[in-house]
Amino acid sequence: MKFDVLTLFPAFFDSFKDFSIIKRALGKGVAEITATDIRSYTKDKYGRTDTPPVGGGAGLVEKAQPIVDAIKDLKGEDGHVILFSPRGKKFDQKEAIRLSKMDHILLVCGHYEGVDERVNAYCDELLSIGDYILTGGETAALSVMDAVIRLLDGAITKDSLNEESFDENLLEYPQYTEPYEFEGAKVPDILYSGNHEAIAKWRRKQSLLLTKKYRPDLFEKVNLTKTDKKLLEEKEGETPSWEAKALQKGHKFIKT
Repeated sequence: MKFDVLTLFPAFFDSFKDFSIIKRALGKGVAEITATDIRSYTKDKYGRTDTPPVGGGAGLVEKAQPIVDAIKDLKGEDGHVILFSPRGKKFDQKEAIRLSKMDHILLVCGHYEGVDERVNAYCDELLSIGDYILTGGETAALSVMDAVIRLLDGAITKDSLNEESFDENLLEYPQYTEPYEFEGAKVPDILYSGNHEAIAKWRRKQSLLLTKKYRPDLFEKVNLTKTDKKLLEEKEGETPSWEAKALQKGHKFIKT
């Protein structure tokens, strides 16, 4: 997948391309990122890309000409142009999956007080990463590329994608590492039981409980199965019979 980022600050993306999963994905040719300086397209004799808004008002607005000319030059036949805007569709995991199926995406980063309204006509969609104000679209572009690139074939192992937060509108279950006890907090014994069915059931229950507690908005969208409903009906603080049986059978593997 190819990303073209239209920005006033192309150096903003240098470190992003040089670390962790993103660096490996770029090195393997899974993705390509090019940050283009919008200033290089301006026809203003003073090299400006912004101007005070017509009719008065605070701040500066990015001019249409440099952005539109950059879009026309870089879009090609398969480019999908996204402008970051508070009017846009809210970006989430489903949107990341949708975008990951594209071949070429252009991300237009606004700045200052926004962009000339006429730029919208040259974009395929508007996108928002949340209801808050940023100094520019660069941070939004980083978030979108990070979320999308990790979904591409070859970026990370498929096993790592199998169970993640927001799959089925659920938060991911708790994860633990060794040691068994850290400052008085212990890894749940069920994870040492060796009973994979019981472990999966415990993890499902934790995902349901965490989502219900921390993201009730997501929990409302979950299609609860009969098993899910039974798990949620279990009394807090008590070990359910299915878990107790798994612990009894796997007691020799459980740490003390």
